[in-house]
Amino acid sequence: MYVYGKRLLLWSVAAVLTSATACAAPARTGPPPVPRLPSPTPGRAAAPGVGLPSVGVLADEDGHWCTASVVDSPRGDVVATAAHCVFTDGAYAEDFSFVPGYRGADPGTRPYGSWKVRAVQVDDGWRDDGDDAVDYAFLTLEPDERGRSVQQVVGGAEADWASPAHRRVTVVGYPNEDHNPSGTPVSCTTDTSPDPELDGSMRMECAGFWDGTSGSPWLADYRDARHPGRLIGVLSGGETDTESTAVVFDARARELYEKAAGA
Repeated sequence: MYVYGKRLLLWSVAAVLTSATACAAPARTGPPPVPRLPSPTPGRAAAPGVGLPSVGVLADEDGHWCTASVVDSPRGDVVATAAHCVFTDGAYAEDFSFVPGYRGADPGTRPYGSWKVRAVQVDDGWRDDGDDAVDYAFLTLEPDERGRSVQQVVGGAEADWASPAHRRVTVVGYPNEDHNPSGTPVSCTTDTSPDPELDGSMRMECAGFWDGTSGSPWLADYRDARHPGRLIGVLSGGETDTESTAVVFDARARELYEKAAGA
């Protein structure tokens, strides 16, 4: 099983993926009403909560690792995560699925089913050089057994390809079992600022985004589950236990997204 999480500067990981089988999702046409997520003040720890239907985990038959979320797309079959979650040591992850709304300790519950990953898109800069400036990835999913796209069932956030680094965001992620034995998603609403260590990146200060939260969506203008706002980046790293970083989506990220949307 891949065991990825928030990177502290550089990542060194080794893993073997085994096969995963997609499960049929229940009959549902959209996300149910979900309470607003907790909104800690800047600098406080992330709070456990109900999560969002469109946010979930990457998983195979051995368990789950990173966080991912649905991005609005023409076919409704694209999710975003961090590049280091799906490509490392010269190899792409294989035979795995996206599980939206995941809850509980492994094997956990899958209230909306699972969607098999059909294609993985990472930037050449990440694939060839491990460039932190492009630590994002977009995945194309198969429909479920009823022929529905993941977005039809759980919704998704529209991406913003030209956001400033100063925004107020809501970030939702799944820490790994060591720090989160209950398998509960955590969230934090706080302000971002430019990351002085990496051009084109932003950072936030909110404790609790442990290993497993890589790929967590950074949602600007979040209101509730039916109005998740705009996805401006995904969690990729952080130098301390209370600081997290994300690359701000730009035209280069959009080009990668369009490849996933057309795959």
